[in-house]
Amino acid sequence: MKIVVFNVKYSENLGDGLLADCIETTLRAEGIEVETLDLAGRTAVGTSRNRSLILNILRHLPARLRRAVVTKALAKQLRESSRIWDAKIAAADAVILGGGNLFQDDDLNFPLKVGTLLDCAARQGKPLAIYAVGVGPHWSEPAKRLFRRLQDTQLAHLSVRDGFAYRNWLEYFPSGPVPQIEPDPGLLAASLVSGDLPAVHKSVGLCVTEPKILARHASRPALSIPLTTVSDYSELISHLTGAGYRVTLFSNGAGEDQKLAETVLSSCRAAGIGTAGTLRLADRPRDPQQLLAILRQNSVIAAHRLHACIAAHAMRIPAVGLAWDGKVEGFFREMNRSGAFAAAGTSPAGIAAMVMRADQEGLSSEVHHEQVTAARSALTNVCSTLFGLNRPDTISRSKKRNKLVHNV
Repeated sequence: MKIVVFNVKYSENLGDGLLADCIETTLRAEGIEVETLDLAGRTAVGTSRNRSLILNILRHLPARLRRAVVTKALAKQLRESSRIWDAKIAAADAVILGGGNLFQDDDLNFPLKVGTLLDCAARQGKPLAIYAVGVGPHWSEPAKRLFRRLQDTQLAHLSVRDGFAYRNWLEYFPSGPVPQIEPDPGLLAASLVSGDLPAVHKSVGLCVTEPKILARHASRPALSIPLTTVSDYSELISHLTGAGYRVTLFSNGAGEDQKLAETVLSSCRAAGIGTAGTLRLADRPRDPQQLLAILRQNSVIAAHRLHACIAAHAMRIPAVGLAWDGKVEGFFREMNRSGAFAAAGTSPAGIAAMVMRADQEGLSSEVHHEQVTAARSALTNVCSTLFGLNRPDTISRSKKRNKLVHNV
């Protein structure tokens, strides 16, 4: 049995690659042959050398013109991808589209890629699972038309990763299909590391994110996003180091994030913050394993980046999520950790207090075990649906899910 999985495995934001690795590892443990294809056509981690310039240009264009520019820029790539994807899907038994915020309208970037994939799946007539996806708000009319191509596919499973995504999905598909809410596959990240976690105390991993990236994709006003300036980061670090914490600045792998982290480090050193060896900058991670290695060296994490939070949680490292998009709040609600979510407008001092409290409280081993088990079961149940695997512990759930998907 072979499944072709589509997501953005080779994004420079390594959280996406982490998701892909979690899905692959879990499926292979079930004896399934897996091949993951990147929706952007990449075959290795990387990005355009002109990415920052392109993003800056798009930021100053009106929405309709941005969509036209993106559509034209992707046309050749999508024609080539369509040819490759047709062949890959034809040679597989089923298709999974999942892992990541794939149903979002970022100037038609994802709608065009996902729409092309949906056309391929429909042509090849293979069963399709849309699994634990994020769903953004504010779809344009062209995006709606592209995403609605799923109605021509053999949709066998549909799930989103949180209540935020669920509400957005129903807004755009009010007549169905109705998704299930399934845990994010990033909760399986501990399966990607070997050995026990080292005992670490009073060490904060602070994930630095370029505010222009947050503003481009945010579901809330940019001015309300906490921790978006070098002075904000410096103030937070001052509070933490003053309380006896070691702070490690790191990025999820994106070049612009790493550059900002370097600027924050220089600013702190110039101000005499963390000069006693309590502040450092981690090397830029180049693959998901390196990102996990950075995370596990800390006793608590603070991040805007969703999958820095999810991967930390997966390894029983408490995380504090910083508001900028509903998907971050959605994850913390699903994990019953709303108290560790720094809402819009939270000050650096307020974030510091939340970080220290999260570190002191830790995570319940029993609740954590249940959450990880649920994530693993969700993914293996997708296989039960796609292949009709005769597993007594999953067959009833699979039948219920199919009824919800197909009988709306």
